Amino acid sequence: MRFVRTILSAAAAGLVALAAGAMQPAMAQPTIKIAYTDPLSGPFAQVGDANLKQMQYIIDHINSKGGALGRKFELVPFDNKSQPSDALIALKTATDQNMPFIMQCSGSNIAAALIDGINKHNDRNPDNRIIYLNCGAVATELTNDQCSFWHFRFDLNVAQKAEVMVRALPKTTTKVYLLNQDYLFGQSVQRDVTAFIKKLRPDIQIVGDELIPLGKIQDFSPYITKIKASGAQALLTGNWGPDMNLLIKAGIDAGIDLNYYTFYAHLAGGPTAIGPGGENRVYAVMSFGENIAPEIGNKEAEDWTNGFRAKHNFDFSAAVFRTIFEHVQAAVNKAGVVDATKIAYAMEGQAMKDFLGYDTLMRKDDHQIMTAYYVGVFKKGVKYDAEKTGLGWSTAATIKMDDVQQPTTCKMRRPRI
Repeated sequence: MRFVRTILSAAAAGLVALAAGAMQPAMAQPTIKIAYTDPLSGPFAQVGDANLKQMQYIIDHINSKGGALGRKFELVPFDNKSQPSDALIALKTATDQNMPFIMQCSGSNIAAALIDGINKHNDRNPDNRIIYLNCGAVATELTNDQCSFWHFRFDLNVAQKAEVMVRALPKTTTKVYLLNQDYLFGQSVQRDVTAFIKKLRPDIQIVGDELIPLGKIQDFSPYITKIKASGAQALLTGNWGPDMNLLIKAGIDAGIDLNYYTFYAHLAGGPTAIGPGGENRVYAVMSFGENIAPEIGNKEAEDWTNGFRAKHNFDFSAAVFRTIFEHVQAAVNKAGVVDATKIAYAMEGQAMKDFLGYDTLMRKDDHQIMTAYYVGVFKKGVKYDAEKTGLGWSTAATIKMDDVQQPTTCKMRRPRI
């Protein structure tokens, strides 16, 4: 009997050990890692840092809703110092650690390098592929001639934004000045804005057109002098970061009679640089403004804004980031496995509502997001001011998803599952 009891005790202990082993993975599921590479140091660090904080706020929300497949998402930041070579080092680290996603927002030159690097890596490593989530590198060609199955862009491209910008120009504006950064993105803005002016507003004269070195100009007063001398009524610019902030500040300080039509004046640091002198003069083509929610009566989105403001000393501007993570969450759940190829197939063609209640579509043909967009004007009398300036972004125009559709030249090469 003692022998039998010993065997039964050993068997019971073995069953307990097996049960504990079976439970262990469920108790400690690994996170789904997303590499994030953007400038976190240098002249454009403010942009990258603001992106990082907004992304983490969103991921905490997504994780509180269950993450995907019972696993939480984890953001792993890499400083690329605005250099393609450093972004490719981040990509190598991400693939060495079998991360299924890499995200990047700032710099279309960096985006082009990532697309090329990811295409080559994924061709060579079918068992360790990675998806590029593009949150703001918007040169038009990246989802046209340079499109990739592995690249998903969640911000409107330059051509789409350029059309929105040109349509926002009042009929009384007949002379404009273009000033953009001299690299892939700025050249794309220059080309596409010019094309849409010729197509939609042939009455407008472009009285100046310049490209500036990226992140090198500290004093924009000589440019403001030239813009004033040209007789321009409006400055159209895709500049971002200090190249945008310093440009508009120089114009405001000079007291020049000029309106500013921008892609990025609403981002972190922009409102502070503009100040009260920019009232009713500065416009931004944007994916979100904090006053949109109260303007359309969306309490859930307004609660989101208030929650972010309670934690951070700058404004939430990145609704597009929330759209990214919600699309990723849905695609991972749909794929049923953390496998880049299956997730990519699940995400293309995926449609859902954004948190404002508007339609979004990840277009299958070119992996370009289709979503509502807005033109905001910087003014007093809004519910939420920007960066404690007393002024904020009021919605001057809303452009629905169907109105930003443009044809694509993408010829997608798809892998086998």
